[in-house]
Amino acid sequence: QVQLVESGGGLVHPGGSLRLSCAASGFIFSSSHMSWARQAPGKELEWVSGISVGGTTYYADDVKGRFTISRDNYKNMLFLQMNSLKPEDTAVYYCLRGSTVQSTRGQGTQVTVSS
Repeated sequence: QVQLVESGGGLVHPGGSLRLSCAASGFIFSSSHMSWARQAPGKELEWVSGISVGGTTYYADDVKGRFTISRDNYKNMLFLQMNSLKPEDTAVYYCLRGSTVQSTRGQGTQVTVSS
């Protein structure tokens, strides 16, 4: 079955960086559009970034220029490099198989940005 396992979250100061990883299995990763989404406390799940089968990348306006999505089709891995983190980036981050927040997702990894 489809499995998505996120890692790399943690506590970071404002302005800091984190790199999230997602290990995918149970489906043909190289043929799947993949995304990241996040859910802050008390808020709905929010799409953050996506990457197509061909490697085209997409970003939400509030992370554009700070976050970089990438994929390794040989290792079935998805990544999200997050730089210049802000307190408002605090959320649980999810890896998704697909292009929308309704897509299958993993259990998530907590990212907390605080001084």
